[in-house]
Amino acid sequence: MIIIKNKHSIYKMETAGRLLSAIIDEISLLIKPGITTLELDAWIAAQLKKAGLCSRMQGYMGYKHVSCISVNDVVVHGIPSGDMYLKSGDLVKVDVCASWKGYCADMARPFIVGPAANADVQKLIAIAQSSLDKGIAQAYAGNYLTDISAAIQKEVEAHGFGVVRDFTGHGIGKQMHEDPEILNYGEPGKGPRLKPGMAFALEPMITMGHYEVYVAHDGWTVKTEDASIATHVEDTIVITAEEPKILTRLK
Repeated sequence: MIIIKNKHSIYKMETAGRLLSAIIDEISLLIKPGITTLELDAWIAAQLKKAGLCSRMQGYMGYKHVSCISVNDVVVHGIPSGDMYLKSGDLVKVDVCASWKGYCADMARPFIVGPAANADVQKLIAIAQSSLDKGIAQAYAGNYLTDISAAIQKEVEAHGFGVVRDFTGHGIGKQMHEDPEILNYGEPGKGPRLKPGMAFALEPMITMGHYEVYVAHDGWTVKTEDASIATHVEDTIVITAEEPKILTRLK
């Protein structure tokens, strides 16, 4: 069942999104060669506490950290580690879900470490972002859920990249994961009709090579089967009577 949020719930989600966006925007200053992903997670934890946000990742199914930090061929759910030192040219994806007064916002952003910016990696990041934007452009009341999915897939595959099938976007609200599951591929015109008050976390996960992935022995880390570079970007949005409202981008 897709839960429709009222204006009070949306206000709380919007506040969570604004506060979280400011933290993720600032973390770009810390992502430099030599820092560990565990140090980044500790910094995020401190900032969440300072902002009055509650981590919704820490404790989820036993997960110990406030963020997922995924490097290079890790698509999503990378576990912060004191042994993972970032180096110039790495592609780092930072994913955080936090709540304010019980309502969540979920977002992810990719970052390239240092000045060594590979042109293909830059293009991968750009297409992930444009696919998310095209998906959001379909998030209007009256459209179908899979109109979002199809728009994401079309943009990604038009540029020769792979769309991960095994992990999806999702509904969001009081819980980090709510109905519906939102695929990043598929045919338009299917699934439920979109209605004002629906809230979604849309998150294209795309690869430079084939889209097949696997979960590592730790039970969390998702990697590409062919070891190709992958990226991930995510925003929390709310369907309105007019254009979709993006809660996790600074104005």
